[in-house]
Amino acid sequence: MKQRSFKVRMYDMEVYKGKRGTTYTVRWSVDGKRRGESYKTRAALADSFRASLLTAANNGEPFDSETGRPVSHAAPAAEVSWYEFALQYVDMKWPRISANNRKSTARALTKVTLALLRAQLPERFDPVEVRTALREYAFNAGRREAAPPEVASVLSWVRRNSLPVQSLEDTQYVDRVMLALGTLLDGSPTAASSVNRDRRIMNVVVKYAIRQKVLQVNLLPKGRQEGAATKTAVAIDKRSLLSPDQVARLLSWIGGRPRTGYRLRAFFATLYYAGLRPEEAVALRVADATLPEAGWGELLAHAAEPEVGSQWTDDGEVHESRHLKGRAVGDTCPVPAHPALVVVLRELVESDGLGPGDLLFPGEKGGLLAGSVFRRVWGKAREAVLDEHEYASPVGKRVYDLRHTCLTTWLNNGVPPRLRSPHGRATASPSCCRPMPDVSPDSWPTSRSASRARRSCPPWSRRPIGRGRTSGSFREEQPSRAVRSRFQPDCRRRCQGPRPGLRRRYGIRANVP
Repeated sequence: MKQRSFKVRMYDMEVYKGKRGTTYTVRWSVDGKRRGESYKTRAALADSFRASLLTAANNGEPFDSETGRPVSHAAPAAEVSWYEFALQYVDMKWPRISANNRKSTARALTKVTLALLRAQLPERFDPVEVRTALREYAFNAGRREAAPPEVASVLSWVRRNSLPVQSLEDTQYVDRVMLALGTLLDGSPTAASSVNRDRRIMNVVVKYAIRQKVLQVNLLPKGRQEGAATKTAVAIDKRSLLSPDQVARLLSWIGGRPRTGYRLRAFFATLYYAGLRPEEAVALRVADATLPEAGWGELLAHAAEPEVGSQWTDDGEVHESRHLKGRAVGDTCPVPAHPALVVVLRELVESDGLGPGDLLFPGEKGGLLAGSVFRRVWGKAREAVLDEHEYASPVGKRVYDLRHTCLTTWLNNGVPPRLRSPHGRATASPSCCRPMPDVSPDSWPTSRSASRARRSCPPWSRRPIGRGRTSGSFREEQPSRAVRSRFQPDCRRRCQGPRPGLRRRYGIRANVP
């Protein structure tokens, strides 16, 4: 807590006349410690500042022993504790951000709050319980008032021992915060992706404090400064990609499981053949799937149902209904369905007797398919099917690796990285090629193989070239001359494979003749 004193004494103003000009120094002392403030002009600045000090002393206002200024001169951050400001920030952001963002913000603020305490946690408090109290109650606007008595006791102690926000203008405390963001409770380092996410959140918090005039500067390290954000890998790890044989064996093992094995096999096949995110596949309805008796079909992705926990959503459901990631509200994404996927989905619809409004992949007891269920089944399938060295490697370690395998296969086989829908919006991912069995660099397209790959794609996916040319339900407008080389490259450019950004992301080299 700031030390305040009423022992204030004023002195005569000191005048120094030098070669470069005259300076006027206001002198006073607080608790016997002399203070001074120099100005270039006397009437406008020096006398005005001295008068404000005299007014504060005559009014009986306490002075801060650390800064020597009246408490009324202190910045707002000197009076606001970090804990109180963090609560205000959470209340401001809560209705504007997604449930996943709410959870990430609570985690980051929990680490910073524990780093900005005046004293160590008492022995009667378990560090894990303190973190849980801050994350699940203090920084959760929906549950804060419902905190049980033992949690309220912990939060009361944190409130009393929280440092002021002004501590973030001291490099000593900034270093302490950076160390907390990069360290787990057991002392081991945090994953680089988690550190970068928490630091982005903290930068947003500090910028908000500056806009509210609670802080004056942002001392968080940036760029190449010591303690700046850790670099993370941009390209997909090729070791995590699955071969067609591995996928076939995994899907066969999953399909042989009792009760819902056939349903989970169709779910994982959708991720592998259509490249959907798990939360997008979970939200699919039967009416969103066009499944002909033979040939290519189509899936219309229009919503996502990420699983974040009932305590973070507005309606108390485990899943949060969201629009597609990176797209506007109400936007849709048509994705071609491989003929093999069409067969699997038709069998699923017929065996379960699903109607147009039913979920395509419901849970065992109805409702949305739980992420814990398909992740647990996927882990058991890897352990049962893969060899010991493959199971210990990153290959297919996450369910999301099925999507990465799908997109990498598309790009390796010459699929145009960006197609345009009838509304002129670019699709987020390639959406037109059937996966080929060989994904090695030798299979990258040449001028002839690229033409064969285009002809092997479903009719509506072929890229139109001329003005106003239409193929099925897709239509691309003629670009201007300035951007024509970018969106409609010549044959030589198409033969080099995907554009550089996607090549870096998926680790693909250009096949330059």
